[in-house]
Amino acid sequence: MAQILPGESHTFGEYLFIPGYTSEECIPANVNLSTPLVKYRRGEETCPITLNIPMVSAIMQSVSDDRMAIALAKEGGMSFIYGSQSIEDEAAMVARVKNYKAGFVVSDSNVTPDDTLADVLALVEKNGHNTIAVTHDGTPNGRLCGIVTGRDYRISRMTTDIAVKEFMTPIEKLVTAPDTTTLKEANDIIWEHKLNSLPLIDAEGKLVYLVFRKDYAQHKDNPQELLDAQKRYMVGTGINTLDYEKRVPALVEAGADVLCIDSSEGYTIWQKKTLDFIRAKYGDSVKVGAGNVVDADGFRFLAEAGADFIKIGIGGGSICITREQKGIGRGQASAVIEVAAARDKYFEETGVYIPLCSDGGIVYDYHMTMALAMGADFMMLGRYFARFDESPTPKVMVNGTYVKEYWGEGSNRARNWQRYDLGGKSKLSFEEGVDSYVTYAGPLHDNVAKSLYKVKSTMCNIGVTNIPDLQKNSRLTLVSATSIVEGGYHDVTLRSTTTNR
Repeated sequence: MAQILPGESHTFGEYLFIPGYTSEECIPANVNLSTPLVKYRRGEETCPITLNIPMVSAIMQSVSDDRMAIALAKEGGMSFIYGSQSIEDEAAMVARVKNYKAGFVVSDSNVTPDDTLADVLALVEKNGHNTIAVTHDGTPNGRLCGIVTGRDYRISRMTTDIAVKEFMTPIEKLVTAPDTTTLKEANDIIWEHKLNSLPLIDAEGKLVYLVFRKDYAQHKDNPQELLDAQKRYMVGTGINTLDYEKRVPALVEAGADVLCIDSSEGYTIWQKKTLDFIRAKYGDSVKVGAGNVVDADGFRFLAEAGADFIKIGIGGGSICITREQKGIGRGQASAVIEVAAARDKYFEETGVYIPLCSDGGIVYDYHMTMALAMGADFMMLGRYFARFDESPTPKVMVNGTYVKEYWGEGSNRARNWQRYDLGGKSKLSFEEGVDSYVTYAGPLHDNVAKSLYKVKSTMCNIGVTNIPDLQKNSRLTLVSATSIVEGGYHDVTLRSTTTNR
C-alpha cells in the first residue's frame, strides 16, 4: 500500500500568531522587509540579488508583462514575465523593462491622425489613462503629429467616427523637448509651462519618450526601487523545460536578471536537464529558480541540481485545479514548513542558503506574514496582482462591478502545455486551471503599500522588525473550525454601507 504521511495537510488559514513582546522600537516604520532572492554562501556579506519587499508576480499571461514588471520594481519587488509566448516577444518585454528610464515613459497608447474617437476611447478603456500620442504610423516611436487627452473631446457632443486629426492638439501647439533632455530639465519645463506631460522627440521629429508631471511625485514616493548596478529596473522571466536551449540565451541577451523554470511540478529530470544546460553554458553568472515542490525530497533534488531559489506549492493557486484533476499537491502551510526545515538542514550541511518562494495559497494579507514566518523568503502572487491597473488584462464591468480577467496557465485559454509537459506532448490533454474574473482593486502602488503595512503591523505585534527574526521568534497555533468562525464578526447584524458612512 502507499506510504501515508503522518498528520494532516494544513493551509495558512488554519494558524494564528501568538503575540510577543512589543518594544518601543517595534513600529511599522522600523520594519525592514528586504529578503534574499537567490542563493548565497555562509560568510558572504551580501546576497547577489536582494528584494526590498518579499513579493514577486506570477509567471502568468494575465499577470506579468513589462508594464507590471516596471510597476512592481518601483515598489521594490520583481515580476517574472510570462514565458508562454514566443521567444522574441518575451525577450522584447524584458528589453523594454531594462531600457526603461525612470520618469521617461515609452507611450503605450498610440493612434494615427486618421483613426477615430472610437479608437481613442478603446485605448482609454484598455490602458486606464487619457494621454494618447498621435504618430504618423500609430507606433510608440513614429513621427509625432499631436497629443490627445481627455480635454480634447466630449463624448456627449461628438460622434465616435470623427477623425483624431479633427480634435487632437497638433504638434504646433505642443511644448516639446529634445530626446537628450535630462529628467531634471524635463521636470523644470513641465513646471514652468504648467504641463501634465512633455513629449521628448528626436532630430527627425519622432516620439521617443513622454515625461509626466505625476511621475515626478511617484518617483519621490518609491525610495525602495529595485535597481541593478546600472540603475535599471530589475526583472525576472519564465522559461520552460523544452525550448530552453534557444529561449535562455535570448532572455539573457535581453538583460533578464533572473530566470525561473515555470512548471506545475519540479521534481523531474526535465528541470535537472534545464539547470545542467544553464550551468554548463553560463556557470553561476545566470541566476535561475526552479520548482514547484512540496516536500523535503523535492527540495533536495533541486538544490543539488543547482537551483538559485526554489518555489513551493502545488494546487494552492486560486485558479489552479491540479489537486482536483490529479489528486496531487499539499496544503501550502504544511509544504512550506517541511521544505523550510529541509532548507535549513541543507544550509547547516553545505553552508549554502537557498531562498524559498511560497507560490499559492495566499487569500488574505495576513497569509503573507504566515508564509514568511513558516520559512519562505518571499511570495509569488498571481490573483493578488491580477486585480490591479498594471496587469495585462482589460478592466470590464460584470453585473455592475468592475473586474479584471484572470486565467490559469493550465487553462485552455492560456494553452501553456509546456508548463505541464511530461516528456513530448504538444497539447493540453485536460485543464489544470480555470478562466475567471477577479474584482478590480485599482493601482498597484496603493494596494501593495496597504498589504505590506499589515505585514509590518503584525510583525510588530510579534515583537520583530525583520524577516529572519520573524522566522526565528514567531509562535503559531493551529485553530479549530470553531476558532476560525470566532475570528470573524459573529452574533451581530451588520449595518448597511450607507448607514456606516
